[in-house]
Amino acid sequence: MTVAESTGFDLGRLLTERGAERYELHARYLNHQLPRMLHTIGFDKVYERAEGAYFWDADGQDYLDMLAGFGVMGLGRHHPVVRKALHDVLDAGLADLTRFDCQPLPGLLAERLLAHAPHLDRVFFGNSGTEAVETALKFARYATRKPRVLYCPHAFHGLTTGALSVNGEDGFRDGFAPLLPDTAVPLGDLAALERELRRGDVAALVVEPIQGKGVLAAPPGYLRSAQELLHRHKALLIADEVQTGIGRTGDFFGYQHEDGVEPDLVCVAKALSGGYVPVGATLGKDWIFKRVYSSMDRVLVHSASFGSNAQAMAAGLATLAVMEQEDVVARARRTGDLLRERLAALVPRYELLHEVRGRGLMIGIEFGRPTSLKLRSRWTMLQAARKGLFAQLVVAPLLHRHRILTQVSGDHLEVIKLIPPLIIGEPEVDRFVVAFTDVMDDAHDGGGLLWEFGKTLVKQAVASR
Repeated sequence: MTVAESTGFDLGRLLTERGAERYELHARYLNHQLPRMLHTIGFDKVYERAEGAYFWDADGQDYLDMLAGFGVMGLGRHHPVVRKALHDVLDAGLADLTRFDCQPLPGLLAERLLAHAPHLDRVFFGNSGTEAVETALKFARYATRKPRVLYCPHAFHGLTTGALSVNGEDGFRDGFAPLLPDTAVPLGDLAALERELRRGDVAALVVEPIQGKGVLAAPPGYLRSAQELLHRHKALLIADEVQTGIGRTGDFFGYQHEDGVEPDLVCVAKALSGGYVPVGATLGKDWIFKRVYSSMDRVLVHSASFGSNAQAMAAGLATLAVMEQEDVVARARRTGDLLRERLAALVPRYELLHEVRGRGLMIGIEFGRPTSLKLRSRWTMLQAARKGLFAQLVVAPLLHRHRILTQVSGDHLEVIKLIPPLIIGEPEVDRFVVAFTDVMDDAHDGGGLLWEFGKTLVKQAVASR
């Protein structure tokens, strides 16, 4: 008798019988606005399976994934090495999460992570990027005995209350006050940073080396100069590498693009999971950890019930092994350079296309106001209804016409962000550039389908006010 027969539970049968109800179930029991949004923009697809950088629907059509689960799928989906590691750890039947022993896997993963950041000494494992940021905020405030944390406009560091306090988008913060003491300082503005530090109450600056919202990189030299200012005022530099870390920008960590930058705390998550088991990690200096965990009485002053669980640790170890064995970081740099160069070459060709920027396989495509009268009137119509609609006009035909999944890089931004699996190569670059060129030709020719869809979005945007 099988386990399924003895328990009455058969996951495969359940999915077969109820899988078609996916959107209805979500609308009834979860966030009801998500299926509504997906129906509105035509993204209510049914994907049957996935592997590497591709999805397939029930008709066997493939879709190129240029979103990677918001950066989670650094190795693509279902990498065989990570799959095997998870089978192995389940089959091992480990005495996991006893809370009163020290299992080997967390120490081994911490050792492998710290090898990529030799100036750091210790790791705290949680379950997500926002938990990693929460840990860094708590540790920075306790270690410095100062209450205030600085952040940058347009930053995204998570949505739990502490991380929300350093979120640079008002739309996420509205209605959730009061939050932690915080102040926004513009990315790259050292004078503004120094003014705040002079007040003497700043614990840290938390910053993304490249902001996910808009794909905006810290200016050259900024991180190092900010670090020097912070340390002069006995404050800490927190690098949020939740999206930029683990190879995304063509270096293992995004801050490593600039010589001499050694953050006091580094937050990672997303790609460390291998695409399977949620994991977050906060890397930090020895003195910070020792100040937080200053005695045996404080041994559990910061902990996570599922932190350091065996499945997450196995997935992380397998992910780092694949990164090294398959030279994933260097591949991401080469492929990213190729994709960015080929897209940048299109800027002079299209007046709606203003800039292509980024590093590695984190690329922003920004659109802007055209010069010709016909296109300018259409652009103005969209902007009057809701800023960011043109970028959505481009995302839609990329999916429906070319079967490529992308995203708009934040609300009210005319920017598409490309964060594909780090394993893509020249064939995927070719496919995306050909598709993007076709969509831009359509937009500049006054193509009926693209602009007709724009009218639909305008009506929906107006109706939703």
